[in-house]
Amino acid sequence: MILKVILLSGAKSALLFVLQSIIVGLAVAFLVVIFRPDLLPELTANSRLAPASYADAVDISAPAVVSVYTKRLVEYSSSADERPRFRIESSAGSAVVIDPDGYLVTNFHVVNAVAEINVQFSDGRFAEPEVIGVDAETDLALLKVNMGPIPAIALGNSGQLRVSDVVLAIGNPYGLSKSVTLGIVSATGRGEIDLNTFESYIQTDAAINAGNSGGALINVHGELIGINTAVLQQDPGTEGISFAIPVDLVRGVIEELKQHGRVVRGWMGFEPDSPAATAGLERGDVILAINGDPIVSQR
Repeated sequence: MILKVILLSGAKSALLFVLQSIIVGLAVAFLVVIFRPDLLPELTANSRLAPASYADAVDISAPAVVSVYTKRLVEYSSSADERPRFRIESSAGSAVVIDPDGYLVTNFHVVNAVAEINVQFSDGRFAEPEVIGVDAETDLALLKVNMGPIPAIALGNSGQLRVSDVVLAIGNPYGLSKSVTLGIVSATGRGEIDLNTFESYIQTDAAINAGNSGGALINVHGELIGINTAVLQQDPGTEGISFAIPVDLVRGVIEELKQHGRVVRGWMGFEPDSPAATAGLERGDVILAINGDPIVSQR
């Protein structure tokens, strides 16, 4: 009888110990979730980066994506009359508000040689923007509207992108404003596409169509990581190969356009009609100084 009582007492103590351990563990886990979520296992962190819906990211960024409508005078000749004639050609594109003071970025090819530009905001308002500057080398252009404070997108960091990261494209394809498509990053630093002089594209399989040019490529946090600019169409069957200019490149170009209206780049150019040729530099010449500063040999 005594032995039975001792055993029951021991079992009761063990059960209480287990219950106390569970309660303490749950309390610690609760505090970690609230105050130090970064300490959670990698699986939990990855789950937070893959929500069932990206509506929040779109809600944050879409108000800063505007539709661009342009008109160009296009010269043509009819078979009956060889005199040059002109017609008005309308086209659509996209742009992104990057500054609440009214600065918008788009592609150079969207606004190149246009006679008229109008932009429409997500709230329905129209404006005729001023072209602050363009850079054909990167296919970027900076526009400005005077409408008071307007919603601007947050700039992300394209240098942190990894292949297979989820991205969303927002734009005005075929005049269908505020269209959103989803894809992943297929590659980064993509060059030798022969689209522009400076190429370091984000390649994505998010659907990009006519009118998406100049629109936003965003991450799952609603931050701008690229400006959609082109789609590879080598044949009618090519799909899922689209390119965006990384926002890290966009930043530098936009600052130059704000300050100078163009991008000022250093260029020596050892070829005909280059700065070096204009200065009289010839084959076989030895450069001893630049701007009066002697060149010091590293040998």
